[in-house]
Amino acid sequence: MKEQRMFGLWPSPITSKDLAAALRLSEPCWDTDGRTLAWLEGRSDRGVVVVRDAADGSTRDLTPADISVRAMVGYGGGDFTLSHGVCYFVGQVDQRIYRQPLGGGKPRAITPPFGAASSPSVSPDGRWLVYVHTADGADCLAIVDTEGGQWPVRLADGADFYMQPAWSTDCRRLAWVEWDQPNMPWDGTRLLVANLETEGAGLPRAVASDVKAGGPEVSIFQPEFTHDGAGLLYISDEAGIGHLYRRDLGTGQVSRLTGGDGDFGAPAWNMGMRRYCQLRGGIVAIRNTEGFEQLVTIPDRDEPAPGAELPAYAAFGALAGHPASDALAVVASAGTQPPRVLLTDAFAGRATVVCRRSDSELVRESALSAPQPVTWPSFDGEDAHGIYYPPASDRFESGGAPPLITVIHGGPTGQVKAGWDATAQFFATRGYAVLFPNYRGSTGYGRDYMLKLRESWGIYDVKDAQSGAVALANRGLADRSRLVIYGGSAGGYTVLQSLVDIPGFYKAAICLFGVSNQFTLASDTHKFEARYSEQLLGPLPAAAAVYRDRSPIFHADRITDPVALFQGDIDRVVPRAQSDAIAASLRARGVPHEYHVYEGEGHGWRKSETIDRYWTAVERFLREYVLFA
Repeated sequence: MKEQRMFGLWPSPITSKDLAAALRLSEPCWDTDGRTLAWLEGRSDRGVVVVRDAADGSTRDLTPADISVRAMVGYGGGDFTLSHGVCYFVGQVDQRIYRQPLGGGKPRAITPPFGAASSPSVSPDGRWLVYVHTADGADCLAIVDTEGGQWPVRLADGADFYMQPAWSTDCRRLAWVEWDQPNMPWDGTRLLVANLETEGAGLPRAVASDVKAGGPEVSIFQPEFTHDGAGLLYISDEAGIGHLYRRDLGTGQVSRLTGGDGDFGAPAWNMGMRRYCQLRGGIVAIRNTEGFEQLVTIPDRDEPAPGAELPAYAAFGALAGHPASDALAVVASAGTQPPRVLLTDAFAGRATVVCRRSDSELVRESALSAPQPVTWPSFDGEDAHGIYYPPASDRFESGGAPPLITVIHGGPTGQVKAGWDATAQFFATRGYAVLFPNYRGSTGYGRDYMLKLRESWGIYDVKDAQSGAVALANRGLADRSRLVIYGGSAGGYTVLQSLVDIPGFYKAAICLFGVSNQFTLASDTHKFEARYSEQLLGPLPAAAAVYRDRSPIFHADRITDPVALFQGDIDRVVPRAQSDAIAASLRARGVPHEYHVYEGEGHGWRKSETIDRYWTAVERFLREYVLFA
């Protein structure tokens, strides 16, 4: 029989130190001979490439202890690749690309010490390396020889942004995605293919580039040449949701390979994202339905069939296909399963091998909260969607309805999925209910749903979150008198705007590096999002009144609810001044609040000690202002 204990005060099997010690696992990658698998591990504030020998399953750190691997173009990603027995990675400090033999030896830089590099892609013959480069506000695709013997040259420039360069198998063509401001990559991009020519001992140059797909209102994602060289694969949302297409390079004929309501795409917030891969037996792709993901197989261009190999998982990271078999490596998780690097056979159904675990996995599944999709009518009668985590424990229970933490995702163009979420489990295992609204403007529910937020940021996100909390309270799943709103970055903006627009609705709020001034966000943020606000609020100066109306700092006198603010002191996306201004207003008016600034942290926490301190402060704040207020 379970012990009675007050909601929010259940002793949890998940501690702040557990969260601080967890690894971040990403970007599995095979060497060209298939003998070595690698992935990136985030250990506190350091990135490490780890390699696994396919013959005996042994693993070891490849990159040296004095170098952290991390590309920082945009929001990062595209950190490394393997080719012909060599690892090519981006060093965090100087943002240069290094080459390091898998067999041993010191890394050596092959790109110049200026700007920032990302997404290294090596030609199939191992001679050339194409990468995304940004310097002095200009982005391009650059190319260098893999030995670093020549000075890199620009291969493609003129667009505002580039991503996902991909080689043809004969090394004679290159495909990539590019786009221009004010579009973001989910708004509209172009897929280009260029022929490559080499003169003498010089580097290849791109000639006769041609747009093959996309446009200002069509988003293209992850181009890849087919293994036979006859076709080009890519994901497009031209049908209203992301589907996989194949273009015949000889005839120009385009075929759609997937159907249904599931979304095969994703917003390209990071470099290095992969939603499908080609294997010997066909294509394996990730399909997203209401935030729950599934691997599907597409053999010989047939309709996708469910993959029976990984049914226990509901969220997948970058897929990596073996170069000569049907072996598939992927980072996978589920609502009650922390991330793992997995190795499986995508078609034969062989046993799955766990190559790496992100944490100890000592917490029993029965003690964790299983996510559930939820839908509710919002203020205007249209449906909004989300993911709900009920309170969970195998030891404790409480009477009545639980306090609710409404967690607002960042972006704001993004989606919360049903994979492992440490925030959800931290709260749910202590007796809180948790709601993640995928408010209108989120991805995963079709292009029309995503576009709802155009010029409506600060409206649909605020109201859909509010109506979601009310809906759960009306269903007896949340205590209407103990509602909390929580969010970071764009989600932090929704937190502050909610406190301005609906004071008293939430018992308390937790805001991480939240946007408080839309004018300074538009002028001070990094290049990737420099004109993002034009889509979300409108172009300046015409929309100046909208920017002022939806900037919490100009209405901070309406914030009266207790709020905890958290900020990194080197955040270049939402600079510290945004949180300083809100804290100053709260302090001047005597509004209950806490303000925590973490040194050496940017747009999110990476250091183990910061993560531990952060969750300790969050739990203390909720006890004071929600449970015992």
